Amino acid sequence: MSRAPATRSRARRFWRRLALGASVLVGLASAAAIALYMVARPALGDAPRGARQTRIAQSPQWRDGHFVNPLARKDGPMLRAMYAFAFGGSAHRTPDAPISVTARHLSDYANPPASGLRVTWLGHSTMLLEIDGRRVLIDPVWGERASPFSFMGPLRFFAPPLALAELPSVDAVIISHDHYDHLDVPTVKVLAGRGVQWIVPLGVGAHLESWGVPARQVTELD
Repeated sequence: MSRAPATRSRARRFWRRLALGASVLVGLASAAAIALYMVARPALGDAPRGARQTRIAQSPQWRDGHFVNPLARKDGPMLRAMYAFAFGGSAHRTPDAPISVTARHLSDYANPPASGLRVTWLGHSTMLLEIDGRRVLIDPVWGERASPFSFMGPLRFFAPPLALAELPSVDAVIISHDHYDHLDVPTVKVLAGRGVQWIVPLGVGAHLESWGVPARQVTELD
């Protein structure tokens, strides 16, 4: 009679260890699959080549085979921010309550702002800037995730206040840099057919051209 509980306890430990081992293997296999996917199919577009690569190599910001941010520091505030991001828990990462969002529509932009200046924040770093009769769209991201994958990665907290189909005509699109929460592939592909001028950092034009933006519509600034 005394052996049955001990036997059941050993059995439970065995199955727990087996489940843990299986979870670890699945995690490792998933990580390996993602790594292979990233290597075999880069999430961004084509790499710079030819004249673009020559211009990159001549840039004062290009050192030892990559761009260097002269303002970035690996000590002090930057190090503390990276530590907080990696190990700071979930505080301040998710809203405690639903975010109040005011919807916008194409008709809202039928008349220019009386002051000559209006800014509409559309989530992430996406802003529609109206200034002196011109419209500039900054870092347009209408995707569901800031990620190279459609099935995983950070989700939006709310839908874009202005649907992409409702976006009024714009004179230029500015891309600050090519992180996923600033440069969204599906959004670029939709805007590629609008004939708008793109103003982007040096090298990023290679991505845009591979997604259907004509080279004549891309201006790269260093």
